[in-house]
Amino acid sequence: MKVMGTPCKKGLRMNADEKRSLLSGKKILIVDDEEDILDLLTELLDVCVLERASSFEQASALLENNMYDAAVLDIMGVDGYGLLKIAESKNIPAIMLTAHALTKEDLLRSIKEGASYYAPKDKINRIAEFISDVLEARKMQKNIWARWFNSLGSYYDNRFGGADWREMEQEFWEERLKDWDSDDPPT
Repeated sequence: MKVMGTPCKKGLRMNADEKRSLLSGKKILIVDDEEDILDLLTELLDVCVLERASSFEQASALLENNMYDAAVLDIMGVDGYGLLKIAESKNIPAIMLTAHALTKEDLLRSIKEGASYYAPKDKINRIAEFISDVLEARKMQKNIWARWFNSLGSYYDNRFGGADWREMEQEFWEERLKDWDSDDPPT
């Protein structure tokens, strides 16, 4: 099976109001070492119940002592992979949000270590959509990565120099990009 194209978008999906409703009241941990990013996330996720952390120590204590519907984790500056390990052990879906770790290696590492989403900070204005996609996929017991690819695949294709960046790990991507909205495989 080829993974060069975009998975189809068949099936029922939530509209914007349903996604906002899905987020309403959800307990979300946001972690970043930059206060302005935390402020922006707070504004963008105003329908959620948020807890903020600006260091690994703060975030790990919160993760270990509380349950969250999701965690938004920076990678650099707060040991995002260490936090991902804690979130994964507690079955808390983690959305990796990064500016500096936008590499093929970090993307693969994030997925392999249990992240539910991998988003660039320059798409931060879509964070509510990304979290909604993750929560919707978990609720429906579906694979989020096909939806991720529909949303951000072309961004990563452009960033990584074309669609052939997935060919080195073709079997890995074929599994991750199964279209959970339909029975049709990506082409």
